[in-house]
Amino acid sequence: MDLGLRGKVALVAAASQGIGRAIAQELAAEGASIVICARNEGVLLVAAREIEEATGAAVLAKRADVARPDEIAGLVDAAIARFGRVDVLVTNSGGPPAGTFDTLDAAAWQRATELTLFAPVELARRVLPGMRERRWGRILNLTSIAVKQPIDGLMLSNSLRAAVTGWARTLANEVAPFGVTVNNVMPGYTTTQRVVDLAQAAAKRGGTTAPEIIATWVREIPAARMGEPREIAALAAFLVSDRAGYITGTSIPVDGGWIRSLI
Repeated sequence: MDLGLRGKVALVAAASQGIGRAIAQELAAEGASIVICARNEGVLLVAAREIEEATGAAVLAKRADVARPDEIAGLVDAAIARFGRVDVLVTNSGGPPAGTFDTLDAAAWQRATELTLFAPVELARRVLPGMRERRWGRILNLTSIAVKQPIDGLMLSNSLRAAVTGWARTLANEVAPFGVTVNNVMPGYTTTQRVVDLAQAAAKRGGTTAPEIIATWVREIPAARMGEPREIAALAAFLVSDRAGYITGTSIPVDGGWIRSLI
């Protein structure tokens, strides 16, 4: 299936590893030019080189912390200077730390809000004018299954990813007349460092071990396994494609059946 991404320019945030990197590589394999960012420049440059070697795509890697509006501005400016535009935006960031209400102070809420909510808003603010002008654009936010079914101990993620979903659903209606779609992908338990970190935090709270926590999570998944980053990337590539132009305002889980609701 030709997704119509050849010649497009895609900016994928937090793409040095995990799901972000998998999405960047999938879009590169479809013929898009890629802009990736992360806070760790060394890991980022390795990812860029490996994506280029695997796909032959043009890749721009720029160190940026998406919790900082000035660095978002520099990232988007660099993308436009190199490629002339941004057609596809994939918002992503490291998840906020685990914690219950009593363990999270105002500073923790502020940091998490800047990273999880303000970052996608600011990224979209920077790329939307060009998308509107060209009357074509794709914005895709990586959220979490916690939006649909909150997870104990993830107070920040449950709250702020739900806020991203509300923002994105509202934005989708505002920009639809310009040929711009806005959708969300809700990854379930996936083999990433983020899941390892959450398992370690849960094990510490419960007096058990991370492998035991992960085994408990897997038992809750009808598919009886964790997902792979490439499986989230496959859906992401379709949602930002030319073929998905009539899909907007949606939140789609990739979770092996973990969410139990009907819709």
